[in-house]
Amino acid sequence: MAKKHIAIAAVAISALLLAGCSAGGGSTGGTPSGDITVLTNRTDLIKDKTFAGYTAAFEKIYPKVNVKVQGITDYEGQVTTRLSTKNYGDVLGIPASVTPNQLPQFFEPLGDTAKLKEKYRFLNDKSYKGKQYGMPTFGNANGIVYNKRVWKEAGVTSLPKTPDEFIADLKLIKSKTDAIPYYTNYKDGWPLGSWQGQQGFSGNVNVVADRDKDKAPWTSGTEQYTTDALLYTVVHDGLSEPDPTTTAWEGSKGMLATGKVATAVLGSWAIVQFQQAAKDAGADPADIGFMPMPYQTDGKFHSNIGGDVNVAVNVNSKNKPAALAWVKWFTTKSTFAADSGALSPLVGAKNPSTLQDFTDADVQYVELNAAKNPTLDSDIYNKAQIDLFGMLYRQKLVDIARGAAPGDMKSYFADLNKQWADALASVKS
Repeated sequence: MAKKHIAIAAVAISALLLAGCSAGGGSTGGTPSGDITVLTNRTDLIKDKTFAGYTAAFEKIYPKVNVKVQGITDYEGQVTTRLSTKNYGDVLGIPASVTPNQLPQFFEPLGDTAKLKEKYRFLNDKSYKGKQYGMPTFGNANGIVYNKRVWKEAGVTSLPKTPDEFIADLKLIKSKTDAIPYYTNYKDGWPLGSWQGQQGFSGNVNVVADRDKDKAPWTSGTEQYTTDALLYTVVHDGLSEPDPTTTAWEGSKGMLATGKVATAVLGSWAIVQFQQAAKDAGADPADIGFMPMPYQTDGKFHSNIGGDVNVAVNVNSKNKPAALAWVKWFTTKSTFAADSGALSPLVGAKNPSTLQDFTDADVQYVELNAAKNPTLDSDIYNKAQIDLFGMLYRQKLVDIARGAAPGDMKSYFADLNKQWADALASVKS
């Protein structure tokens, strides 16, 4: 990143944080002091002392602030529960369960989104009524992590361009190697939400708005159908782990890194973690590849890019100046984004080397358009009780596909369409 960009970023962030703190009644005047608790899902960075390095660097600049970092493995579940109290740290990543209209209830406003967009990308997700409530720590591209060595050993020499080609490639891996072709991470559950994160793979930047007008999103030809039908087929055809109820996220990194597993749908944030797992196991980090969803429009692959974890300040924090100072420092001065091999949230920044595979494949990046009604999508799926970005409905999909629950893909998709249509009619009425 150029020094000029760093200077611009620091000024912009300073402005937004000052505005955010004053909006909540606090003040960033003077030097922050006191204790703050930072919640994070990155328990791996606590274990390997990386986070200790971040806090030490911050406390060197702000010696009167004491930072306590709290790592949470089941981050989504535990933090969502803690939001019902005021005790959810001073700084935290915003859980996916928080809908746009709930942002002001839980988090301190950080500035005007329109102004911030002059310098930053990935802001739409945590913006509400023109105010920004979370700042992306980095940007994330969506795709599929895979072991290049295993795919090559199976005789696959080019990226799959269609779902059928993807299934055919996984079948080659099953027949010609000892690797599990695909790993669902069913037990931990949250990785199943990565399938929803792929939306936009067709290049349609209005995919969310289109879904919110559709009475039957699980119909052939839609993105929703394509992703869920692909997952169903992978499991139904015996191309995933034998017993999904025994999967483990941390263990899966080493399994894919060493070639015991071939493929997993995830965001680009996972690349560095899998490369590190390869190093730890004595395997070659260069085996870790990243491919786009197997779908092309006009001969091009597409990947939706957006902010990964957005850091925010608890609206109930008793030490907002120090909390805001952490957000400012963490998003502009820490090496977190670089360490993660991630897309910079700054407009015009270059792609990281971790996404060289996408550069080589000429993957086109898309950012989904902000919805005119930012709560409509969540209103519909919450009313329908279909946790699009969660785990429950896709766990049921996996269970049906593997014969552990009654029904088939056709019947399940019909049920989902009915739930969606009823919710759509109710929300719009």
